[in-house]
Amino acid sequence: MNEKIFQMINPQAFPTPFCPGCGHGILMGAVLRAIAELEYDMKQMLFVSGIGCAAWIPSPHFKADTLHTLHGRAIPYATGAKLFNSKLKVMVISGDGDLSSIGGNHLIHAARRNMDMTVVCANNAIYGMTGGQVASTTPIGSLTTTTPKGNLERPFDLCKLVEASGATYVARQPVATPIPLTRILKNAIVHRGFSFVDVPSPCPTQFGRRNAFRTAYEMIKALKESCIPVEKAKSLDPAELQGKVIVGEFVKPEEKGGRP
Repeated sequence: MNEKIFQMINPQAFPTPFCPGCGHGILMGAVLRAIAELEYDMKQMLFVSGIGCAAWIPSPHFKADTLHTLHGRAIPYATGAKLFNSKLKVMVISGDGDLSSIGGNHLIHAARRNMDMTVVCANNAIYGMTGGQVASTTPIGSLTTTTPKGNLERPFDLCKLVEASGATYVARQPVATPIPLTRILKNAIVHRGFSFVDVPSPCPTQFGRRNAFRTAYEMIKALKESCIPVEKAKSLDPAELQGKVIVGEFVKPEEKGGRP
């Protein structure tokens, strides 16, 4: 393991609580690599999370200041900390249910205000920790504990949601491609203003078993094969994009300025 990364983790917190095959461990590694490559001082950073599987990524694994807050309320806590100490580099890491369902109102208003923070959404398209219920990101037709005959409601495209709300850096990259993911996380972290990264991360326990995936490897492989770069997607018609995951940077600093 990279010596810098080893110094950034809490060895007593390992092994992680994540299920075998969960993508959140890959995301955790990508976040740490991004910070190490940027040579940021963890003492000048604050990591905030809500409740859920992804909320365990920073706390207790990072050797840094962390706030493990109420369900759906990670962004308000992060906002308060940033307003109190503007020198802090504030990073929110939480799940799609926490950030976009229960905490959806906080997400759009932080983007609208262009709050200077980085929000990383570990998006497994389901409520993984609380029993596998349908989420605001669950694809149509997917089986969950609360949609046993298939989800009938359209999911949010979180990148479009925060872009429309005013975010000044917006990107998506899955855990299936960790090197590009690390690169995008670095861009999000250094951005001054509201940056948002949607990270599709498979949940083999609650989503995979119900939706005909036999192994975690199958889920990772299917996710990787479904991804299309945003540049290529612009040349395809809606029918060709059906079932695809568009990845890349959707809003960049040069296109939509950060904080004045």
